[in-house]
Amino acid sequence: MKGDFMREDFANTCKLGFGCMRLPLTDPNDQKSIDIEQLKTMVDEFIAGGGTYFDTAFVYHDGASEAALKEALTSRYPRDAYTVATKCLAWALPDEATAKSNLQTSLNRMGIDYVDFYLLHNVGGPRTEVFDKFGMWDFVKEMKAQGKIKNIGFSMHDDAKCLDELLTAHPDVDFVQLQVNYLDWNDPVVQSRRLMKVAQKHDVPVVIMEPARGGQLVNLPERVASVFKKAAPEQSLASWAYRFCYTQPNVIAVLSGMGTPDQVRENVADYKKFGTTPFTNEEQAAFDAAIEALHAVPTVPCTNCRYCVKDCPQGVAIPNIMALLNLEAYTDNREFVKGQYSWQAKAPASECIKCGACEDMCPQKIDIMHQLDIAAEHYE
Repeated sequence: MKGDFMREDFANTCKLGFGCMRLPLTDPNDQKSIDIEQLKTMVDEFIAGGGTYFDTAFVYHDGASEAALKEALTSRYPRDAYTVATKCLAWALPDEATAKSNLQTSLNRMGIDYVDFYLLHNVGGPRTEVFDKFGMWDFVKEMKAQGKIKNIGFSMHDDAKCLDELLTAHPDVDFVQLQVNYLDWNDPVVQSRRLMKVAQKHDVPVVIMEPARGGQLVNLPERVASVFKKAAPEQSLASWAYRFCYTQPNVIAVLSGMGTPDQVRENVADYKKFGTTPFTNEEQAAFDAAIEALHAVPTVPCTNCRYCVKDCPQGVAIPNIMALLNLEAYTDNREFVKGQYSWQAKAPASECIKCGACEDMCPQKIDIMHQLDIAAEHYE
């Protein structure tokens, strides 16, 4: 079956993946000032702990992430000691030639002849049209045939319907990268559970990103953290989030954006201790109680039916904004949500002209215009 070879390769491999988007810096104001010596320590700790999967992208650290991997990883370890994933953001590039040149530039930066996993990055919505226009789907297949790519895939921050359409249109992809975590598992906008089911339906292996929801599942509100700590005082909050992802079926890697040697050591130690072992009955009961505590706050009852957006003259991304208001309620972290809002809201809440068309269409009778005012006050 499709994807079986990859699942077999990763069956006995550490599923913890090293995300190279938040590497240590010598100057916090300069994304290119990666601390290579500290990164070498992190790489050494990761590989010594059984890790092999490194995830970067053409644009991470303004392009310096790939070059840093050459210094810290590829020039110091044999090629069979690691696998590397990198990505192309064609939708952010000016033309087809530039988009297609990214692969060779990435290979040159990393000092390797082929990339193990190559992703068309952040497809979905109008961005997909750019990948189509530039012929990127055929390009990556051609590069795979030439041996410059071992596995082709894509990442996305879109819904299950979009994923289903993409996998139907492109049945040759070897894997997908999806946002999956227990906070977003049943979220009507992110749809982590539904995304995983679609990937399984198409028999496509999954690389999980955002397992700790940008760090929010490591910095939980006390009402939630206390449940985990009471059940297992010695376990880190991160271990619950990662273990939830490790134990999902069809997963080949779970990415952690690690920025210090201590973070590497903690994640490696947790993986060595728990691996892909499912929660015990007692642990599952504690996990369920923590989820209940997480959601035990008043939220906007939006179901993402999207009736509200059909006649919105301003194109305000109402369901996305309602989901972000709920995210703030769950995490009690407005600054984090504000950062998410900057790229998820699309047309911002403040563009609402109070025509009322959305409220007329809402089956849940949500006071949408008032909620948009709150969002504009909180995040703009």
